[in-house]
Amino acid sequence: MVDRLAFREISYDAPDGLKLYARVYEPVRELEKLPLVCLPGLTRNSRDFHELAQTLAQHAQTPRRVISFDYRGRGLSAYDPDFTHYNIGIEAGDVIAGLAALDISKAVFLGTSRGGLIIHIVAAIAPQLLAGVILNDIGPEIAPAGLLQISHYLRNPQIPSTIAEAAEIQRAVHGAAFPALRDADWERFARAIYRETDGVIRPDFDPNLVRTLDGIDFTRKLADLWPQFDLMSELPMLVIRGENTPLLAAETVEEMTRRHKALQVIHVAGQGHTPMLETGRLPELIAAFVAGVDLRAV
Repeated sequence: MVDRLAFREISYDAPDGLKLYARVYEPVRELEKLPLVCLPGLTRNSRDFHELAQTLAQHAQTPRRVISFDYRGRGLSAYDPDFTHYNIGIEAGDVIAGLAALDISKAVFLGTSRGGLIIHIVAAIAPQLLAGVILNDIGPEIAPAGLLQISHYLRNPQIPSTIAEAAEIQRAVHGAAFPALRDADWERFARAIYRETDGVIRPDFDPNLVRTLDGIDFTRKLADLWPQFDLMSELPMLVIRGENTPLLAAETVEEMTRRHKALQVIHVAGQGHTPMLETGRLPELIAAFVAGVDLRAV
């Protein structure tokens, strides 16, 4: 179960007045370290980062503040009556408003999937906020087949009666791409993406979010964010790619390394889209990368 003493919850207003939610994990001791801002995937929420955030906030050498967000329509943030507002431009503005509410002027940003796309938008509209970037299984170009796969399972959700059943549903959908995961990983995964309300366990996002995928032609190349990626070419950047990901092509990572000479890449064996950041050596490697950004910022 989640240790609620590990973080404090904040509520703040989006630019259009919608009530939004975030978690703040304070460091075990105050040091002059950059905060880490964690942005989840399309239908995901702040709970995805709980274990990683605890690890980094309590790190023996470099404890730091960690902030994780629920976008509008996800987790404990309010649902938007206009589903067209579920887009990365508006969500980037929401994140910027949240950082202003917390008086954060610069941070390392970690984006999982959609969170990484939002970082690209932040680079274009508020580049002063970015001290370094971690992209978890995402880049400026998305493989259409991978997004189609996501669309398929989001449009056909199964409603579990227990968290154990929810974990088995997720294992059935994603297990082939994640042979490295253990039973405990699947249960933690289920607890992060489902919420029980009035005795019913459901995915923790506005069902209208899936409507944003309507009209996408998955047979054609999707619009890319290479111009925005190039704006980050001087920033410390780490890319994490799952061995079995359908979304981030190896060729895209190669082009990213060509454009960003100092780009670091971690390949995660036995995981797909997206690697779970609390598993294996990923917390240690992420902590080391962010500590390196601290040194550069001095």
